[in-house]
Amino acid sequence: MSLLSLKRLGLAAGLSLTLVAAGCGSGDEGNSDGGDAEGGSDSASTNYGEELNYEITGIEPGAGVVGAAESATEEYENLADWEVVTSSSGAMATALGEAVENEEPIIVTGWSPHWKFQKYDLKYLEDPKGVFGEAEQIKTMVRKGLEEDMPNANTILDQFQWESADIEGVMLEVQNGTSPEEAAKAWVENNPDKVSEWTKGTEKVDGKEIELVYVEWDTEVASTNVVAEVLRNQGFDVTVTPLDNAVMWESIASGEADGMVAAWLPGTHGDLYKEHKDNLVDLGVNLEGAKIGLVVPKYMKVDSIEDLQPAE
Repeated sequence: MSLLSLKRLGLAAGLSLTLVAAGCGSGDEGNSDGGDAEGGSDSASTNYGEELNYEITGIEPGAGVVGAAESATEEYENLADWEVVTSSSGAMATALGEAVENEEPIIVTGWSPHWKFQKYDLKYLEDPKGVFGEAEQIKTMVRKGLEEDMPNANTILDQFQWESADIEGVMLEVQNGTSPEEAAKAWVENNPDKVSEWTKGTEKVDGKEIELVYVEWDTEVASTNVVAEVLRNQGFDVTVTPLDNAVMWESIASGEADGMVAAWLPGTHGDLYKEHKDNLVDLGVNLEGAKIGLVVPKYMKVDSIEDLQPAE
């Protein structure tokens, strides 16, 4: 099957696979100790489970974060009779927004970076058993030969690195209705110091063509469009192409696409990295601290999964 056919297949599958990565934090939102100072004994006595009908609000069935949440109901004795109710990422976000607006309890399957951490005051529940795994890194991968063919582009991709607050700001603008291209352009205009670090040591070019590929997760839509905007400002003719996970990796390894800033490692894309690592170039981390877990509003007096009370 040709890569073009695979691309079309990937686009058709894109929506259903949108969040397989994290299910895929700026500072405080990723810290499980960000709960109410009154947490302590109150967290053990407040029966949120009863109020929530012992349900965790999930996203699409098959998403990594949903699978981990279902494993949590098996690993934690106090969650034995809890249920992960699957829906969609949009439905989860709507339910979360409604709960926060009314200051009601809710537990959702969450991941970061995500715009919800910019919009709401949230925290991850501590996961003493490590069911949700360690924090991941998002890395940049390019095809072999890019450094020789397009040294300026390779340097920009190599130097691209930002923080969760940066990407979540772009994601929130997109969530609020701004196009990814316009949100990226505004972020680049408002962050000249950071952008100058990415372009340091490079020269402008005259219409050199480059293709970036990405999987259609909110994070990668944001990051790819920002990098594309920076490259365009340096004179590149940039094409951005959404693909399915496997096709994205294959396109870089085969040299049919030039680069991506969408590699979640070591867990989410670990198998694909092992399959293709000998045929691509790893330019390193562009964002630290990507993670998944159970997320609650900070006004809830609970800090750990173990604090949730079992069904009676």
